[in-house]
Amino acid sequence: MVEENEISAKIIGSSIDVHRSLGPGLLESVYQKCLARELELQGVLYQEEVPLLAEYKGLTFEAACRMDMLVAGKVIVELKTVESILPVHEAQLLSYLRLSKLKLGLLVNFNVPVLRNGIRRIVNEL
Repeated sequence: MVEENEISAKIIGSSIDVHRSLGPGLLESVYQKCLARELELQGVLYQEEVPLLAEYKGLTFEAACRMDMLVAGKVIVELKTVESILPVHEAQLLSYLRLSKLKLGLLVNFNVPVLRNGIRRIVNEL
């Protein structure tokens, strides 16, 4: 989990840089592109809009959902621009972690005055 923690620190730092520059109130897609640019400038590998496979009792769904970002192949980042993070948002990210068999995800809500209040760290206990 050490590597995931290092990756998450870079994601959080980059998210804070974006938020300090742009502030709250924009579309999620704007924050996603800006966060991607910050990660790119740091040399951190990422993918955007990553389809996630789901299986259920013999049924396979090729793109059951899409992760906003997958960073370094290890940390899922779900971006929001909502009034407040709800339990359903946390459950969504936990489902993504279980389906992908990854350990760590960050839920980042840019629609807050201070970004540290909009970040939730979700861990999949596998």
